[in-house]
Amino acid sequence: MDDQPAPADGAVRQQLEPAAADAVRAYAARTREQADQFAAVLEDIAENGLPPVEDCTPWEDLREAHLARLAAQRPAVA
Repeated sequence: MDDQPAPADGAVRQQLEPAAADAVRAYAARTREQADQFAAVLEDIAENGLPPVEDCTPWEDLREAHLARLAAQRPAVA
């Protein structure tokens, strides 16, 4: 499978500025790394089963921590 889709009907693709292309590549690398980490967790669960409940973090705690990170990144406008 080719990594890049072919232009439809011979259409010319608009090239990105070098900085934009670098940003897209960096985003792709981060996304790939996150997907690899997620796949590793799923493979571990498939191989070894679910961890004991006592060793897990409740989803509510994870949600609140994530919401706090998002709020810190984008403070509300007063």
